[in-house]
Amino acid sequence: MKHDEISLSLFNNADDIICGVDEAGRGPLAGAVYAAAVILDPARPVSGLRDSKKLSEARRDVLAEEIKSNALAWAVAFCTEAEIDELNILHASMLAMRRAVERLHIVPTLALIDGNRCPVMPIRSEAIVKGDDKVSAISAASILAKTARDASLMSLHQQYPMYGFDQHKGYPTAMHLERLRLHGVSPVHRRSYAPVRNLLGQETKA
Repeated sequence: MKHDEISLSLFNNADDIICGVDEAGRGPLAGAVYAAAVILDPARPVSGLRDSKKLSEARRDVLAEEIKSNALAWAVAFCTEAEIDELNILHASMLAMRRAVERLHIVPTLALIDGNRCPVMPIRSEAIVKGDDKVSAISAASILAKTARDASLMSLHQQYPMYGFDQHKGYPTAMHLERLRLHGVSPVHRRSYAPVRNLLGQETKA
């Protein structure tokens, strides 16, 4: 059931300006964590919205353009690798989501967050587990966060082609771990993540 059908029963306020919020990139060993916030336009619905992980890359790219064209407001934000290492990935994800909401040119009254916790924000927020496949606005945010992060990893691939970021997008695949061992840790790797931290420890000992 999509949020459009259940919003009144959940929140009992037809005047709410609702934004969906989601992040992408908690698991990878490299690159920033991205977040997006979207306020959909009921008069211009986008069909086919769902959890970005359940869509092909080509379909995500098409939907991302439709979302940007049809939404009342949308914004993307991120936290850098250094911020992730300093804050930890959970707090960095929360900060990226807050930044995305604060960048919206329309101020929402309610943020619906994918997951089981909400970032600290000056507006009301509700966490919805598996919201990226239940709530249209969160699905839209999921797609924008994922496509923005994938685009950033393609840019990192241009800078550091030896790691194969264009293929694994920074996730700890066998290929990525092999390239890490072969080429060492780059400036865009997350040093607080165990595979990277352990490799840095080995380099220090050597």
